[in-house]
Amino acid sequence: MIPTLVFDLETIPDAEGLRRLNPDWQGRDDAAVIEAALAERRETHGNDFLPLHLQKIVVVGCVFRDDQGFRVRALGQADDPEESLIAAFFKTVGHYTPTLVSWNGSGFDLPVLHYRSLIHGVSAPRYWDTGDDDREFRFNNYLNRYHTRHVDLMDVLAKFNGRANAPLDQLAKLCGFPGKLDIHGDQVWQTWQVGDRQHVRNYCETDVVNTWLLYCRFRLIKGELDAQAYADEIALVRDSLAAIKAPHWEEFLAAWPHD
Repeated sequence: MIPTLVFDLETIPDAEGLRRLNPDWQGRDDAAVIEAALAERRETHGNDFLPLHLQKIVVVGCVFRDDQGFRVRALGQADDPEESLIAAFFKTVGHYTPTLVSWNGSGFDLPVLHYRSLIHGVSAPRYWDTGDDDREFRFNNYLNRYHTRHVDLMDVLAKFNGRANAPLDQLAKLCGFPGKLDIHGDQVWQTWQVGDRQHVRNYCETDVVNTWLLYCRFRLIKGELDAQAYADEIALVRDSLAAIKAPHWEEFLAAWPHD
C-alpha cells in the first residue's frame, strides 16, 4: 500500500510579520496589530481574510493511512513554533513519499506552506523534486496540479473549475459524514486568542478525518475500492476513533450514525 497523508492547516494572522511590514504598529500587542490589519482589510477588500503569506500556521492536522493502519493527530504540541510544525510535515513527506490528500490544498494549504517555509528557511527537497533527483517525479510530482502525488479532492471533484467548488462541511454532511461540529475556519483566530488551543487542534483533526472519509468515497466511485473494501475502510475509521476515547471523537462518532 502506498501511504496516504491527508493534511489540513489552521492559521492565524501573523502579528510579527504585520509589525515588520507596518513599522508604525511597533509597540502594539498581537491582538491590537491583528485587529488593525483585519479592519484595514475589511475597508479595502470587504472581508477580513488576510493574504496567504500573512497566515501563520498554528496547527497541522494529519490522517496517515498505510499498511500499519489508520492514525490521526495534530503534529507537535500546541505551543510549538511554526517552523517546527512545517519541518515535521515535510519530514513526513520526505520519509514516506506518501500520496498527499487535501480539500482546497492547492488553493490554500500548500501555498501557505510554501510561503511560510520560505520565510523560515525550511528545506523540503523531496516535496519540491520535479525529476532532478528522482526521474519518476518528472511525470508525477507534488507540484503539478494534474498529477496524483497530491490530490486536492475539492479541485478534482470540481473538474479544476473554481466556480464549481463545494465546501468540505456541506459535502461531508451530504455524504452522511459528521462534517464540522462546532467551530469553522473563520473562528480559529478568536478561539486561539482566548487560549483554547486544544479546541483548534481537535477541530483540525476532525477536518482531516472528514476529508479522508470523502477520499474513501471518491475511491469507491472511481472503482479503486469495491463495496466491501470501502465498508472495511469506514469500519477501520470508526473503530480507530472509538479506541482513542477522546471527547471530540465521541462527539464526532455520535454525529455519524451507522447506515
